[in-house]
Amino acid sequence: MIAALALLAIVDLIVGVSNDAVNFLNSAIGSKVISTRNILIIASLGVFVGAATSSGMMEVARKGIFNPGMFNFQNIMYIFMAVMITDILLLDVFNTLGMPTSTTVSIVFELLGAAVAMALIKISADPNQNIDAIWTYINHKTATKIIFGILLSVAVAFTIGAIVQFISRLLFSFNVEKQKSITAIIFGGFALTIISYFIFFKGFKGTSFYKTYDVKHYLENNLFQIFGIGLTVMTLISFLISKFTKINILHVIIGIGTFSLALAFSGNDLVNFVGVPIAAWNSYEAWHSSGIEATKFSMEILAKKVPSNTLLLLFAGLIMVLTIWFSKKAKEVIKTGIDLSRQDEVNEKFQPTTASRISVRAAMGLNKVFQLIVPKPTQNWINSRFERPVIALPKSKEYEMPAFDTIRASVNLIVAGILISVGTSLKLPLSTTYVTFMVAMGTSLADRAWGRESAVYRVAGVLNVIGGWFATALIAFTAAAIALYLINLGGIVSIAILLITVTLLISRNYIKYAQKQKIKKEKRKINRNELISISGVIEESSSHISEVVKRVNKLYTSVAKDLASHDLNKLKKTDKHVSKLNDEVDQLKDEVFYFIKSLDDTSAEASRFYILVIGHLQDISQAISYISKSSYKHVNNNHKNLKKSQITELKGIDSQLDKILTQIELAFEKNNFDNFSEILLEKQELLNHVSTAIEKQVLRIRKDKTETSPKNTTLFFGILLETKDLITSIMELLELYQEFDLGIKKAEAQDNAII
Repeated sequence: MIAALALLAIVDLIVGVSNDAVNFLNSAIGSKVISTRNILIIASLGVFVGAATSSGMMEVARKGIFNPGMFNFQNIMYIFMAVMITDILLLDVFNTLGMPTSTTVSIVFELLGAAVAMALIKISADPNQNIDAIWTYINHKTATKIIFGILLSVAVAFTIGAIVQFISRLLFSFNVEKQKSITAIIFGGFALTIISYFIFFKGFKGTSFYKTYDVKHYLENNLFQIFGIGLTVMTLISFLISKFTKINILHVIIGIGTFSLALAFSGNDLVNFVGVPIAAWNSYEAWHSSGIEATKFSMEILAKKVPSNTLLLLFAGLIMVLTIWFSKKAKEVIKTGIDLSRQDEVNEKFQPTTASRISVRAAMGLNKVFQLIVPKPTQNWINSRFERPVIALPKSKEYEMPAFDTIRASVNLIVAGILISVGTSLKLPLSTTYVTFMVAMGTSLADRAWGRESAVYRVAGVLNVIGGWFATALIAFTAAAIALYLINLGGIVSIAILLITVTLLISRNYIKYAQKQKIKKEKRKINRNELISISGVIEESSSHISEVVKRVNKLYTSVAKDLASHDLNKLKKTDKHVSKLNDEVDQLKDEVFYFIKSLDDTSAEASRFYILVIGHLQDISQAISYISKSSYKHVNNNHKNLKKSQITELKGIDSQLDKILTQIELAFEKNNFDNFSEILLEKQELLNHVSTAIEKQVLRIRKDKTETSPKNTTLFFGILLETKDLITSIMELLELYQEFDLGIKKAEAQDNAII
């Protein structure tokens, strides 16, 4: 079990850091003022230093949640094993979904769930104890503080972040890069003072230096003097940097702020990943040298302070650093946080919900009240401070804009540092994840990043993440309790089965995630920077059309085949593929605005062509979607199978359609539109085939007495009519490409004649 816990600790470090990297990397990565490589170097230094100073935080796993003296060695080992198995699975699920969650809350509620389950088992086995005895096993006040910390973190961090960002934007506007005023120097001095205090008070509080020289006592009793001296010194440093160097003081703030949050994260959250295995090792050492049976050895020793092994902590720090550099899932979690706070429009990950719509309407109502109360000149001045400068880029240059500017990135880091420091001094169990995430969301709202176009999606995303936090607590408690019960029931056999299950699930998640990323990488996307002419649009889009036609052909064949066998599972799978196709077409439709904006003034013809292509693609996807969904619904409702004659006619249509679509696919793939006239002639024959099938069904209804199923008739007619629409839309797309291709060739011929 000790060996297994050691391996689980390494895996937990990887999955945990992949999720928590969002806490200290978002501001620097989102602002893009420091290269990704340098950001990772700064964060790595912070993480490594923090790991070396984290020994003082290991008490939580040993005695923070339960009273160790109430359990024997076997109980404790079962609890620790259940906690680690649950933690790895839970965090890996959140990483795969790209959702940030709190590793602190997960480990605390897993310890609580496993300890409660073990306490109930012990109480039920002892006739002298009743359910009230559970409070002697559990430190229930800690759980109450954690829940209070969740609510406090969400509300306070969001509000303070919004207020500070609003004031900062009024002071600096969006032209901060051009300003070297006294305001910027004072802001820099204040920010550096806060971050320095955060590093010493929060980052180094577990070190021997902190304890030996009583730094904590001195900081707490001389706070105002220290802050005053620090502010003076840091303002002077800010002035010297601004006056005599080309370095932007805001870039310095972002770099040092990233280091400070990485240090605090590692120093305080390392316990979430290795605290339990280290406590298990301490337990094993104490029991092994005692000579007492595992079921009789009391674990009171865990209530005492045990120094952590520095080499183990440094090894853990090394794993965390490597994870930051190489974890792809960490990048996905970071992307979620950045996209929710991005100043510009982005392909939204979350769909609107009733709660998000109500929240946005309420905010719009408050804004109207604000407009009535605040004088018009004041409103105009405020609006002028939020006007963003227009950045002109050459068409030939591909450039990804920062998610937000340096002022917002600095505010994110400063406010998060202040709140975490204050929370620590008041002994409140604030989560670094909750604080950093909600500060970022508050600053986004205040900075008008959530406009009418994006607010409902961003709010839905924030509510989803917050809901995920509460779900983390509930799932962690329940899953750990169930795992503990199974381990207690089956002993080492149950542990072996659970470890195998963990390995299989983690491997499955990794494979599915890798496949998903591969699909994203291979997905054909139109490069807007090259689409400056109609010929460019045709050339770049034809490969995409070829892929769509190929998929539609395959999907139609699947529906016809699966209807014949009445196979519900295959129809369901086909419907999922159809939904993916619809989502891709919708994404292209949503990007039309940006596509047109990216073109030169002389490319109006290219814009018109692109819009028409998107329209036909939408018609095609809607037709195949109706065919798939109606077929799946029919079989799912257990209606009668289609008759052999109907299946035969559908397969005949599919065979003819397959022949035409294969020709179209190859033509688009090779950018050769010369044979479109021949394909268009075959269209009428196929449409006649569909019309004949409709007429035959009408005759069957009128004359065949065995034709008694209205549901079959509805499905069959629906498929045939949508097939006609599908054929028509595809042929209109062909005609469109043929028309524009001929126009290009004619223009080229005229140019050659002039030459």
